[in-house]
Amino acid sequence: MHSPETPGIAEVAHRIHQPAIAHRRRSLKIGAVVFLIVLLLGAMATPFIRAHLQSIAVLDLVAGKPVPTLLRHTLTEPITTQDVTIPTTNGPVRARLYIPESHPNAPAIIVLHGVHHLGIDEPRLIAFASAMASCGLRVLTPELPDIKDYHVGANSIATIGDSAAWLAAQSNDKPVGVMGLSFSGGLALLAASDPQWHHSIKFVVAIGSQDEMARVATFYRTGEDQLPSGAPERLAPHEYGALVLEYEHLEDFIPPDQASALAPIRAVLRAHLYEDWPGEKQALAALTPQQLTLAHQLLDTTSPITRSLLAHAETLHIEDMAGVSPHGHLKQLTTPVYLLHGAGDNIIPSAETEWMATELPAASLQAELISPVLSHINLDGANPTAMDQWRLIHFFALILHAAESH
Repeated sequence: MHSPETPGIAEVAHRIHQPAIAHRRRSLKIGAVVFLIVLLLGAMATPFIRAHLQSIAVLDLVAGKPVPTLLRHTLTEPITTQDVTIPTTNGPVRARLYIPESHPNAPAIIVLHGVHHLGIDEPRLIAFASAMASCGLRVLTPELPDIKDYHVGANSIATIGDSAAWLAAQSNDKPVGVMGLSFSGGLALLAASDPQWHHSIKFVVAIGSQDEMARVATFYRTGEDQLPSGAPERLAPHEYGALVLEYEHLEDFIPPDQASALAPIRAVLRAHLYEDWPGEKQALAALTPQQLTLAHQLLDTTSPITRSLLAHAETLHIEDMAGVSPHGHLKQLTTPVYLLHGAGDNIIPSAETEWMATELPAASLQAELISPVLSHINLDGANPTAMDQWRLIHFFALILHAAESH
């Protein structure tokens, strides 16, 4: 017998062995971590597996999520940025280089901004370019002046092609990847199809891009974009698309006897597209009553009058729209192409990517993904599944692997 205050032999033995057991558990945990690190480092030696890990890191960085700890120190490195000027057919263009500090001569890729007034200073573009560079790529973001001012014109094709040629020259004459967001993706495909720039472009990634501009313009009026199967894709179009067309060709929407309204109404549309609400209020206040009626009519992209004007403008610019449409230029394209589109995109419907996929030669189309993870070019799609997330990771891994391959 022993008193409660005096430990028995079994209890003493238990206490003696507790530190040893805890030590073994700690050793097992440490061993597991070391094993995972070794496994990860081994995987890193396999380029394709490394590309998948990089893809996870890039998507987390772009989404504003913390990168998993095991990836943080192996797949993200400090970067430096350098503002440069690129000589192009359309004059000098400002651009920004994102350079991984440990790999100043890393493989290079161009990322093209979409229709946005901030151009290469747009925060989402900066985040994406920084994330790509932190995984070991040199990233160039050239500014497209027309697209920055909401004009989707053929001039931007030359700017894209000349930017690719410039970056290739900085890369020992090795061709470079080109990734275009929104309308820039379609223009990048046109640059790649032109013999003048074909040799400078290693591959093209088109994200949320147009195949045939006339078909997209019709969608802005009708809410329907025809699929290659002949069935219609129906979505409520975002006002943004129609407003861009109005802004680009405002003279088609203002009666000739009210030409003086062009500049003040353009100021209203510009402020609205720029999401400059104080500026829009100020621009509206400067209008005459007649001009105000016209402005409100154009801002209502669903009104029958506005839709009739949009239809008329389409007939006036058929050739212009054909000039910024990959449709008809893809059948002979030998450049590798990767197509990505948001399943619920109501600015450029995903039917456009399906059209491009049917037109491209099988040898050129490397991957096609219509993903519910995306809306237009944002990672904010509705209710994606784990498999949807994995497909997007795999898609970006293919791109990273292609960019890093010599």
